[in-house]
Amino acid sequence: MNPKRIGFLGYDGLQALDLVGPLEAFMTAVGEEGNGNGRPQDRYEVLVIGLTNEPFTAETGIVFQPHKTIENAPALDTLIIPGGKSLRSGETSATISQWLKKRASKIRRIASVCTGVYAVAPTGLLDGRRVTTHWRFARDLAQRFPRLKVDANALYIKDDKFYTSAGITAGIDLSLALIEDDYGSQVALSVARELVVYLKRPGGQEQYSEPLQFQIQSTDHFADVITWARSHLRQDLSVESLAGRAYLCPRHFSRRFKEVFGTTPGVFVETLRLDEARRRLAENKNTIEAVGASVGFGSAKAFRRSFEKRFGIPPSVYRSRFATHTSPRK
Repeated sequence: MNPKRIGFLGYDGLQALDLVGPLEAFMTAVGEEGNGNGRPQDRYEVLVIGLTNEPFTAETGIVFQPHKTIENAPALDTLIIPGGKSLRSGETSATISQWLKKRASKIRRIASVCTGVYAVAPTGLLDGRRVTTHWRFARDLAQRFPRLKVDANALYIKDDKFYTSAGITAGIDLSLALIEDDYGSQVALSVARELVVYLKRPGGQEQYSEPLQFQIQSTDHFADVITWARSHLRQDLSVESLAGRAYLCPRHFSRRFKEVFGTTPGVFVETLRLDEARRRLAENKNTIEAVGASVGFGSAKAFRRSFEKRFGIPPSVYRSRFATHTSPRK
């Protein structure tokens, strides 16, 4: 069995876990048939490829020594680009993009972790493709590269030979998917068990992200309406009710609302309710039915259905993961 060569690009300012997490996953995927010296055979050969042969430093101060550079890197089966603050602007992203454009056709798979997508997007290779990144940067990515179809909730996405993943630990989810593609579910499951992680995590990024942040100017005439709505989630938050508080007709209100927030009032209100429900579930003080009613859902069934549709997991599972108290009430 010839090991597949996986290259990780390294540069100053990368997120260390974006590199180390996936690297550990690939190095854990060993065969059991042995290679003649009594040791299991590696399924992957892992190389860290620097922009130069000098050590590079992660955001946290950890220093890495590359095995190769972009000038002398050998043929690769898969290339993985970790994220980091220096990729979102400046020379680092441009250097990687230019090199990648020349090498892309000879690489079977190209993957990015977190904001590593900022180095791939300028090449045009992702134009028209579905991609993801850390939820915090999804809007910025979509604005800077409007030809990308950005999904802010996915943990990872495959589109042809291109893979993108969400932030930090999602790089491990992506790596497990790549291992499964190469060697099947049993090998991938073995790696997941060794790393003590899910083989396939349920749900998407929204179950982990911060509650909705409203990036509005205090002078915007919608500000008072949204502030009031957040404090009155159990009340009537229909378009007609909100429009009345904004002194606009419902039709004009809906049109202006979508211009400001990029979504409809109905979806916005549901997001308000679900984000507050997440906070109350984590406090773990009331039943799930009571939490749903407290944020304005007409029935427990409607609450569970909306919650699972948005976050990919039921409220009870969310509570078990994020509750801050013991002995939760179901």
